[in-house]
Amino acid sequence: MPKYHGPMADRRRWQEDLDGAPSRDIPFETMSGIPLQPVYGPDDAELPGQWPYTRGLFASMYRSRLWTMRQFAGFGTAEDTNGRFKELLRSGGTGLSTAFDMPTLLGRDSDDPLARGEVGRAGVAVDSLADMETLFAGIDLGSVTTSMTINSPAATVMAMYVAVGDKAGVGRERLGGTIQNDILKEYQAQKEYVFPPRPSVRLVTDLVRFATAELPRWHPVSISGYHIREAGSTAAQELAFTLANGFAYVEAGMAAGLDVDEFAPRLSFFFNAHIDFFEEIAKYRAARRLYARWMRDRYGAADPRSCMLRFHTQTAGVSLTAQQPELNLARVAIEALAGVLGGTQSLHTDSYDEALALPTEKAARLALRTQQVIAQETGVVHVADPLGGSWLVEELTDELERQAEAIFAHLLECGRGSMLEGVFASIEDGWFCGEIADASYRFQSKLAAGDWIQVGVNGYTDGEDGQTPILSIDPAVENRQLDKLARVKQARDDDAVRRCLQRISTEAADPTVNLMPALIEAANAYVTVGETTAAMESVFGTWVERSVA
Repeated sequence: MPKYHGPMADRRRWQEDLDGAPSRDIPFETMSGIPLQPVYGPDDAELPGQWPYTRGLFASMYRSRLWTMRQFAGFGTAEDTNGRFKELLRSGGTGLSTAFDMPTLLGRDSDDPLARGEVGRAGVAVDSLADMETLFAGIDLGSVTTSMTINSPAATVMAMYVAVGDKAGVGRERLGGTIQNDILKEYQAQKEYVFPPRPSVRLVTDLVRFATAELPRWHPVSISGYHIREAGSTAAQELAFTLANGFAYVEAGMAAGLDVDEFAPRLSFFFNAHIDFFEEIAKYRAARRLYARWMRDRYGAADPRSCMLRFHTQTAGVSLTAQQPELNLARVAIEALAGVLGGTQSLHTDSYDEALALPTEKAARLALRTQQVIAQETGVVHVADPLGGSWLVEELTDELERQAEAIFAHLLECGRGSMLEGVFASIEDGWFCGEIADASYRFQSKLAAGDWIQVGVNGYTDGEDGQTPILSIDPAVENRQLDKLARVKQARDDDAVRRCLQRISTEAADPTVNLMPALIEAANAYVTVGETTAAMESVFGTWVERSVA
């Protein structure tokens, strides 16, 4: 194999990678017929597909394949959401993304007194394997990738998903997708936690170890900045806190005995696409560069795939307004375009009615069509990193990188050289929450002063809102779910349930044991999410947040 040296070496290697990549069978040209090159810039410039991946992970980028088009779906019962899944797939969606209701997210069953009034409201209710079986009925889990947004009970829900695949005869090596399983950001932003941080990270690591051994196509943790940004952080804070959490999980995996190159290639990330167009594009470019450098230089990653930051993007729910909600269609299109120009691997577009309620079927379809317009009509997919070289974008990329490095330095100091310990310490003393609260206050002050105009909210407020149709969850949904859960409990083997729960409690007390096999056994015995959580809670305890002045 020839060896190349100097600036032309990168260009020639990039050309070899490009030539070896598949190409979509379309003309790569403008609407007027002007041919477009796959990348632009001087011969000695950084190229896509080459470390540190500022310009994109792959030489060909979207010339080979488009991003995965996901739509977040989940409401009511598993039957309701299964129907929405199938409609999205018929409309051209290429991946499923599952929203769970609040009781499920907090590890509680639908018949828990604290779940009353919340069952099926903000997502789909999943109590046991019976619900998971219904949720994916008629869907080939070997050919569709699934994303599941759940954290504290993530290992429990993942065990149910594996059990569904096993029952359907889909080999574990064929199961593809992502489970969020990012508990650190829950303490920082979203607050859907149950156990204290350290045992919670043990559960994350158990799932990472299990997936490394048995689920080669599965991303066992999606390190999520999305919720950090939704809570009010700046772009730089979202970038830095997210990567710091990722590095913390890397340290946890290595401490558990995994070689970094065993599991790092299947770590994935999840970022917000907010409304400040150029800042968002720069954020994604800086994230790839920072991650590549830290993974290679600090954690010793030798496999290039371990240094490649793969990420899903979702447009900013917090940017949507209840006032003049049709304007959200424009916001979502702009934010989605930023995600694409930033090189995302997967994208969810919010529905215009989400500031009012869960999306209607029509609104969800329009959100998916927005992605399809970007992919098929704008031409932005023909060229990798088309804004690379822009003085503005390059300077913003450098500045966000500088701000992120300052935050990393603070966390390392708090952890005495360990990012994992620095993140734990900064959760425990409320530093993350305080930083996000301060950033949110500063932005809200800008809105109040009119220094930032949000159309329809503090400017141009004379539009006719009209009446927007919204999705209404029938109160009967809760009764149907309670009836189903009661039938499951009546039909299952109570002795098997007791044995499974005893095994979970015993193995939870031994940090050297991976809990995933016990959780899969429990799933197959129709042990519920709430019962499993209670068994672990008896060992791990619960977390009470420290108040921040």
